[in-house]
Amino acid sequence: MSRPEIEITQLCRFPIKGLSAESLNTLDLIAGQGIPGDRLFGFARYNSGLDPAHPQPLPKDHFVVLLKEAALAGLQTRFEPTTQILEITTQGATTKFAMNAPDQRIAAARFLHDTLNLSDPEPPVFVSSAPHRFTDVSVVSPQMMNAISVLNLASVREMEKRIGADIHPARFRANLVIDGLPPFAELDAVGSLLSFGEVSLRILSRTKRCAATEVNPITAERDLKIPYLLRKHLAHTDMGIYVEVANGGTLSVGQSGHSSV
Repeated sequence: MSRPEIEITQLCRFPIKGLSAESLNTLDLIAGQGIPGDRLFGFARYNSGLDPAHPQPLPKDHFVVLLKEAALAGLQTRFEPTTQILEITTQGATTKFAMNAPDQRIAAARFLHDTLNLSDPEPPVFVSSAPHRFTDVSVVSPQMMNAISVLNLASVREMEKRIGADIHPARFRANLVIDGLPPFAELDAVGSLLSFGEVSLRILSRTKRCAATEVNPITAERDLKIPYLLRKHLAHTDMGIYVEVANGGTLSVGQSGHSSV
C-alpha cells in the first residue's frame, strides 16, 4: 500500500457560517468532533425555520451564504467568540458589533441586510445552537455535521490546467488544505486515512460543489462556473473531501504526514 507524504499548507475555521475564514497556525482536535469554533454561529434568513432551542439541520440557503450572496466575498469579517465582537470591513471602513447585546445583534443583521441588499423583507437573525454546527452537510447526519472539509492543492492545480484559468483555493472554503497527493486521488479513497503524527483523519465522502464556488474570493464576482466546469472535465461536481477525526491531537501548518490513499 502506498503512503504518499503530504503536508498541511493551511488551517482555517469559519466562526460564522458564510463569513470570512480565520486562519490558524495550530489546531487541537478530538476524536469524533469537528473543528473547535467552526460554524457555531450564523445569520439565519427571514423565515428560515430555525428554532435555536431545538436546532434541526437546514439547507445552506436558509442562511446568509455565498450561494445566494456573491457580495459576501467583498466583506472582510473577524469574530472573536470569547468577547463576541464582530468586525465587518467593507470599502476600507470597519464597523464593530458586540454580539452579546441584543440590540447589537439586530444592528449587525440590519447592516448585512442593507450592505448586501438582501431581497428578504426582514433582516436575518444572528443565531447559535452550540454544540450544533451550521455546516453544509449537517443535513446528512450528526457525524457529517462534525466533518472537516479538506482540499487537495494538486487537484486544484490540475483543474487550472484543464480550464486554462487560475482557481483560488479559497473558493472552496476548506478547513484543511494539503499538498502532496496526486491530483484527485482523494476522491476515490473513502475509508482511507490521512495521518499527521498522532492525528488520524478518516475520509468519509467527496464534497459536491455548488454555485458558491463560482464567486471569486478576491473580486466578489461570479467569474467561473466551477460546478459546470467540474462536470464538463471530470463528469462530476466534486472537489475536496470530508473527513472525521479518528484519532485526536494537534495539527500545525507545515506539518508533514502520510496517506493510505
